[in-house]
Amino acid sequence: MKRSRKLTTLALGMLSATLAFAQATPPWSKGANDPAPEKGYAFHVSDIDNIPDIHGNPCDAKLVIFIGGNQFFVLPQLIAAFEEQHPELKGHIFYETLPPGILRKQIAANDAITLGNLTIQVKPDVYEAGARVLKQMEQANQVKGIIQYATNNLEIMIPAANPKNIQSLKDMGRADVALSMPNPAWESVANQIGDSLRKAGGDSLYQAVYQDKVKNGKTVLTEIHHRQTPMRIMSGQADAGVTWASEVRFQESIGNPIKGIVIPADFNTTGTYAGGVMVDAPHPNAAAQWLAFLKSDQAQSIYHQFGFRSIPTASK
Repeated sequence: MKRSRKLTTLALGMLSATLAFAQATPPWSKGANDPAPEKGYAFHVSDIDNIPDIHGNPCDAKLVIFIGGNQFFVLPQLIAAFEEQHPELKGHIFYETLPPGILRKQIAANDAITLGNLTIQVKPDVYEAGARVLKQMEQANQVKGIIQYATNNLEIMIPAANPKNIQSLKDMGRADVALSMPNPAWESVANQIGDSLRKAGGDSLYQAVYQDKVKNGKTVLTEIHHRQTPMRIMSGQADAGVTWASEVRFQESIGNPIKGIVIPADFNTTGTYAGGVMVDAPHPNAAAQWLAFLKSDQAQSIYHQFGFRSIPTASK
């Protein structure tokens, strides 16, 4: 009994040390994602007062970007490089990195969103998400001047120790594997994941992951997968989740105990990132400058650091 208690104490101590070293809760940027020059009094309480996907100061903004959340870790470098080229915009860029579907709901709600007791209303100049979504918005006369600027593949995110010995997408259907998966209702990556699950195991694998295991609680859907999936894996609530490969690279880069399982090309599904100027953008010139910058060599090199790839020449 004493030996068991000692081992338990040791295990808890090791876990505490790991979590202390890891950045278990967002924002993982340590303030780097806030482009506002005047930050005032910095007040942050983990898990209580913590808004990691709203960046900067909307007051007096000269460029407002609504961008799909899985790019949040690329923005600090992109914003800094863009501001060097356009110093007149320095300190006047505001952006949100919520899931694409949530951002569209905000746009539909007269550009307003409420988080807890905070309501903000700001009209976007740029919207960025998957190419298919941008095409739909263009057809609905919501955006114009669409460009494609990057691609990404899927990867299975798991704990670094991989205690469940997960090796492939087929393991997602195992009854003993707890999953954290994007919600198809507003996270468009769920569409690509669905395609990959069907490629790897047919409709039965898709049904096991997104229907059967949702019903029995072994798959928990996310509201913000780029935050919740790594947090659930690190806390032990989930054994795995399918994310973009770039999200795994980011978690590894900040020392979190997470790694990825590469999905073979035959089963993978590539996502294409696109952006457009909102038809009613308050700052259309700055919006066009931002989109042009995304295709520049400088911006592309930043994307490459996290595993994004450039658009093939024939597709540009």
